[in-house]
Amino acid sequence: MISPKMASVIERRLLVNYRVDPEVAARLLPAGMRPQLAGGWAVAGICLLRLGDTRPRWAPAGTGMRSENAAHRISVEWDGPDGVETGVWIPRRDSGSRLNVLAGGRVFPGAHGSAVFDVRETQEEIGVAYETKDASTRVRVLARVADELCGSRLFGDLAEASEFFRRGARGYSPARAAGRLDGMELHTDAWRVQATEVARAESSFFEDPDRFPPGTAHLDCALLMRDVPVQWHPLDPAAATGCAAPAA
Repeated sequence: MISPKMASVIERRLLVNYRVDPEVAARLLPAGMRPQLAGGWAVAGICLLRLGDTRPRWAPAGTGMRSENAAHRISVEWDGPDGVETGVWIPRRDSGSRLNVLAGGRVFPGAHGSAVFDVRETQEEIGVAYETKDASTRVRVLARVADELCGSRLFGDLAEASEFFRRGARGYSPARAAGRLDGMELHTDAWRVQATEVARAESSFFEDPDRFPPGTAHLDCALLMRDVPVQWHPLDPAAATGCAAPAA
């Protein structure tokens, strides 16, 4: 894999978060990872991400591509050489970009499924729906910008939620090669989030009773990022089983 450092602008990143029974979440993780808890719950969710001006870091700004993407994720921790480290496990990535589907796991870390997105967005309301072309995954979310984070049992306020996700900048996902994990880390000096209120959230992933038995996954809150310049740094691959920690 070539794995260049990439740059882009997060035009919109909607994090729809679920609180999950920790034992159920643990069954979905590779060896060496465990759920990172908040309020006694595991934290999982869907990242609905529109990237603009995505390009190798050395390429001039304004020459990159734009794409709609999605990732199902679980916040995790593991024991590193200097103590407990944090990040996210991403069991599935999807994209509306044919280039991302072809290049994911080959040119940059993370294999992507192919999906069709339907986005209806204003400054105050974000509606994102998508379905993968293999019909295995469907998501429909409608959220509205809010003044403060209300009703969450994971986080006491917006600042606490923001810091939790800021520290989970490293993401690992299944590689194309069996038994391996791809890794990528998000870097930005402009981290900022807004609270949102979820009017509707449907997810075939979280509504699957074989994966999440009834009563083990609950919609909790959502956060929004807009117009944040970022860089994506590839991480060394890790073994999918039998390792004490991902290699960073």
